[in-house]
Parts: sequence; C-alpha cells; structure tokens
Amino acid sequence: MAALGYFVDIYDLLMFSILRVPSLQSLGLSDAQIATEGLRIINFQMAGLLLGGILWGVLGDKRGRLKVLFASILLYSLGNLANAWVQTVDQYAWVRFISGIGLAGELGVGITLVAELLPKEKRGLGTSLVAAVGLSGAVAAFFMKEWLDWRSCYAVGGLLGLALLFLRIRVSESGMFQSVVQNPNVPRGRFLDLFRPRARAIAYLQSILIGLPTWYVIGILVSFSREFARDRGLPGEVDPGFAIMVAYAAISLGDLAIGFLSQALRSRKKALYIFYGITAAGLIFFFQAQSTTELYAACALLGFGTGFWALFVTMAAERFGTNLRATATTTIPNMVRGALVLISALFTALQSHFSYTHSGMLTGLVVVSLTAWAALHLPETFDRDLDFIES
Repeated sequence: MAALGYFVDIYDLLMFSILRVPSLQSLGLSDAQIATEGLRIINFQMAGLLLGGILWGVLGDKRGRLKVLFASILLYSLGNLANAWVQTVDQYAWVRFISGIGLAGELGVGITLVAELLPKEKRGLGTSLVAAVGLSGAVAAFFMKEWLDWRSCYAVGGLLGLALLFLRIRVSESGMFQSVVQNPNVPRGRFLDLFRPRARAIAYLQSILIGLPTWYVIGILVSFSREFARDRGLPGEVDPGFAIMVAYAAISLGDLAIGFLSQALRSRKKALYIFYGITAAGLIFFFQAQSTTELYAACALLGFGTGFWALFVTMAAERFGTNLRATATTTIPNMVRGALVLISALFTALQSHFSYTHSGMLTGLVVVSLTAWAALHLPETFDRDLDFIES
C-alpha cells in the first residue's frame, strides 16, 4: 500500500513538470512566460511540500502513521481534481500549492511505517521496493500525457488517489508507535526538538543536505532540459516530459539497485557514495551532450545516479527515535524538495551574470559542495535497531 501510494504521489508530483509546456500554452502563455511562470508554479508546489512536510510529520508522530496517510492522500487527490479546472496561472499556482501540501505526507510516513514493521535485515529492501514501484508513477504520467489532454491527466491522478484511499482500510498501524503512545511521559512529534540538542540539529541538517542533488537534477536540469538544449544550440527539440519519464524510469531502477547494493555491502554509506559517483558522471555528460539523444541519455544516467531517494529517506528513519521518526522522515525529503525554491532562486540570480548553461553549472557546484560536506560526516545506520526514543 505504501508503494502504490507513492506511485500515485509521484504521478501527481511530476504531472506539472510533464504538462508544463502544453498546459501553459493552452492558457495563452508565450515561450518566455512558460519558462518564468513554470518555475514560479513549481516553486509554489515546492513551498506546499515544505509546509506539508512539517504538518504531516508532526501529525504522524502525534496522531499516528495511518491517519496521516489517509488525510494526505485525500488532500492531494482533491487538489489534482481541482487542477483539471484551473483557468488562470494564479489559480494553477495556488492549486499546486495545496496539492503540494497533500503530497508531502506520502513518502515519509509510508517509509516510516514500512521501516517500523519490517525486521532490520529486510528494511532496506522494503523501502527500496516502495521507491521503485512509486517512482514508476512518473512513467505512467508521461504516457497519460501522450494519450489524454492535460486536464484529463490531472483528473486521472485525483481519481487514482481516491481509489487508493479505500484500499488502505486494512493497513495496520506501527507497533512501535502504539507502544510509545501508551507512555504519556514521552513527548511526540515536537518539530523544534529536531533542532535541540546541537548534535541532533546537525544530524537533521546532514540528513537534508545529502539529498539535495536529487531535486537539483530533476527540478532544474531535467525539467528545463528544453531550455538548456536551446541555450546550447543543440539540433532538434527536447520534450521535457519525455526527459522526465526517462529520468524517472532510471531513478526507479536505481532505487531498486541501491537497495540490493546496500544489503550486499551491509552499508548505507558505501552504497550512497557509489551512487554519488554515478551522479557526478551524469552531470559531466549532461553539460557536454552534443545532441538531443545524448541529452536524453544524460537524463537517464542522472536519474539512475540520483536513485538514492529511498536510501536517504531510510537513513533518516534510522537516525531518529520513534517519538520523532515520522516528523524527521516526513520533513527531511520535503525540506529537500522545498530547497528547490532556494536552488532555483540561485539559478535565476546567476543568469543576470552568466549564460543559462553556466548558471546551471555553478548552481550544481554549490549543491554538490554542500552535499559533499554532509556526506563525509554520515554515521552508518545499516544494523540499527529502531525501537528507541529521543529524550
């Protein structure tokens, strides 16, 4: 159920990036406006994810994992149904903001539930399976875009979410969470506790920074691959929807592969470092691509390399106690998604001094530097028992 939920989540999350050009064209925007307004709408969605991550994370530790899974999927399903009827860019942006709030609860709480229900020997495989199935939702979204008009694509996403809502009725609550609930002296879901003491605050910051390359790759490079190709004068026209589909198909494979690699190496850190290396190779390939075919291939390599999404969220679940686990595990991936607002602001600011492509390169250099600092200080969490609480 967590895997299917993440499938619908990713379908809805990536729908705007896939439909950005045709949907904004139908609203009467020029090519220049499609680039600028498209980035603004993505930022609205990411701001919703950031806010929703805090909301659902706190509620996940206070009210339970299952209640959040029910409430979040209901909100983003209704949001995507509303997207099918927007008439202006401002309506589009605000509905994506509301949908973003709902989308924020799916992965973190789902991973928390799976991590707490599975034995530690199978935890990495279980969470990788959730991500691999879930991320294929982007592939489904692309084919829906090929078969249906953009408004119908949003309607399908909303209906899929409502259908899944009924399938979740028989899912069980986490036993670890229920045992913590029985102790009234244990504080649960206090977001500010993630920032004290200092060691926990640093752990929280590191857990966010190690995931930054994922949304730099998807939110900037792949989503705006059409603009990068035009800036470099590559022959042919790049379809950003196809680029996203290619990248996410590779991400799905990467998430599955890193789960098995982590199990084989019995290490989260070593597997993560290997995938960072693949991502670095993908970045070089992307900025040196000489044709649209090579650019699509670079998107695929970048996708596979950033297929550590489930692993870094699993590491977040393993670093924090049961009374703060949903708060941490839900806010961390959404802080990464929300960081796209800052990443895109840097990218936009650099364009006043550098070319579009060079601005993308310099933005990537900042992201990679922050990630490298965090990754070098990571503890190993592979064999950690999750049945503990934060004082």
